Amino acid sequence: MTPQRAPYGTWKSPISAEAITKGVNAIADLVVDRVTSEVYHLESRPSEKGRSVLVHTASKRDVVGPGWNVRTSVQEYGGASAIVHDGVAYFSHVDDGRIYRVRAGEDQEEPEPITPGKPYRYASLEPHPVHPNLLLSILEDHTKDVPSEIINTLVVINSAKKTIQPLLSGADFYAIPKFSPNGQKLSWIQWFHPDMPWEGGEVHAADVAIDHDDNLSITNSVHVAGVREKVGAGYPAWANDETLIFTSDESGFVNPWKYHQGQASPLFSEPIPEDFGRPFWQLNFFPYVVLDQEGKTGLFSALKHGRDVLYLVDLAGNSKPKPIPTPFVVIDYIRVVSLAKQEVVFAGEKTNQELAIVQCSLEPLVDLKFVILKPAHSVTIDGQPLPSDIVSEPHPMTLTVPPTNAPLFVIYYPPWNPSYSGSSIDGEEPPCVVNVHGGPTGYTTQGLNWEKQYFTSRGWGWLDVDYGGSSGYGRRYIERLKNNWGIVDVHECILAPQTLSTPPLSLIDSKRLVIRGGSAGGFTTLAALSIASDVTVFAAATSLYGVSDLMKLAEFTHKFESRYLDHLIGGTVDEVPEVYKERSPINHADKITVPLLIMQGEIDMVVPKDQAEAIYKSIRDRGGIVEYKLYPGEGHGWRQEPHMRDALERELGFYQRVLGLLN
Repeated sequence: MTPQRAPYGTWKSPISAEAITKGVNAIADLVVDRVTSEVYHLESRPSEKGRSVLVHTASKRDVVGPGWNVRTSVQEYGGASAIVHDGVAYFSHVDDGRIYRVRAGEDQEEPEPITPGKPYRYASLEPHPVHPNLLLSILEDHTKDVPSEIINTLVVINSAKKTIQPLLSGADFYAIPKFSPNGQKLSWIQWFHPDMPWEGGEVHAADVAIDHDDNLSITNSVHVAGVREKVGAGYPAWANDETLIFTSDESGFVNPWKYHQGQASPLFSEPIPEDFGRPFWQLNFFPYVVLDQEGKTGLFSALKHGRDVLYLVDLAGNSKPKPIPTPFVVIDYIRVVSLAKQEVVFAGEKTNQELAIVQCSLEPLVDLKFVILKPAHSVTIDGQPLPSDIVSEPHPMTLTVPPTNAPLFVIYYPPWNPSYSGSSIDGEEPPCVVNVHGGPTGYTTQGLNWEKQYFTSRGWGWLDVDYGGSSGYGRRYIERLKNNWGIVDVHECILAPQTLSTPPLSLIDSKRLVIRGGSAGGFTTLAALSIASDVTVFAAATSLYGVSDLMKLAEFTHKFESRYLDHLIGGTVDEVPEVYKERSPINHADKITVPLLIMQGEIDMVVPKDQAEAIYKSIRDRGGIVEYKLYPGEGHGWRQEPHMRDALERELGFYQRVLGLLN
């Protein structure tokens, strides 16, 4: 069929909101039984009100039935909610926060609780290698459920006695407890306000002792690496009984280090300008595995030009890392399957294919093959898969920020639909969605995202902006946002589309730019409409659970991020109140003349709904163009299928009305 021509933004697309949200189960984590080498995965199911299920990957069998939600809300963002050890699953049930135990076999049993029914949350379970009834865990105590009163500790759960024993306390946060292979040593990370873990996380290690009553204690605790507010260390794991591997950004980039015989040293003779580990937003993040029983080799993922790559790393530190070619641009949840066979499993995503569960063997390295354990989800229309050539490929670009010519990293997706050859209007450039990621210390992956294709297949451009402050480009790039949130991010999210809309690029229409973002990205969106030097750059905007009042955020957000603003804004509310006021969009809502769509989760504890409702009311009461949608039962983002679909259709429809693109 001969491609037709039609105005950009009006193309007919086979990618419907229903097709890309119906029955789409996301892979939320991978879990490997260290004893049996069986692979499991956590599956988030929007069609089941967003519950998360532990699934035996090979047989596709659910380990727990309806009514169980295998998820934790430790630090609100959760992660590391389940393990399987010797055929027994231990998991957090998010509805009551307790840890449950159940055999993971074919005969589905009713899980039994092994922790008390108190306002506690648990995550990051770690069984002792010799006494597997002893499980280390983060415990987050919500007895006094306000951020300043929530207490995080590291505890030992005795699954046989169903008791809890305190182990470590005093730091504001703990994570990633790991035993050495013989169980005689322990490592963990901890950090203190006002740091986030990537800013000043500390790696610690200690000796382990277990008495005849199964009481576990530690001695000879050592601070291995990390300096508060200066050096972020993290991701510890034992290569063997004497050598601890971890990451540190002491060089300016997150690189692998080791701790051996009381000395910490980098594994690379010269730092590599790539991040071998992402900021620790979720507790299940981990960038590498130790591949062999002797602890000689590791397999690391790193971010290079915004894409995940794999390296073999000599854990003795005697050689340069060896790149391992893969077809994947996103590599998540790397787990070891077998040390004897050097087998690993991970979730891999391509630019034109969603996450699949992939297993591979690293020995021998000749003719390395990737075996798909769980294929990527296939979007279908009337039972037929979408055409393979419908996907708009990402185009990473490096722009410069005057006057310093500092780099600015963006990813552009051009309009693409094989049924169209361009616009029927001479000289027309496409409208463009400018997307602002959250965090703000996040970054934009380049794997397939059907939400982006929903727009590009209709003749829109899509621009992801990894503004200064984004991760994956080194600590210096992240720290461009230090004291400057609401300034650097806003300026660069305006500069990027303006650069693409003018010669010599001239890729998009400067008069039909729309900006959207969630959480911190929602703040940048609102700030671009209210406190930027030019608040008329964008023709429309969408804030998804975005921040409008920085003072209220500091007062009411959850513990994990409750002091994050100290570094982003330059102090506490008491120290720099005028800065909080100046940079809060709610205080400049009278300048918002751009049509705005606000979408918010009813039970969001990260950015409570008051933030959305205050700015909505302010704009509405003075006669501005603003729409507001509150989704019941949703938190910080959408987990339920009907809401995911409605949000996508609502956003596109809003832009079409504002820009006059309705047919």
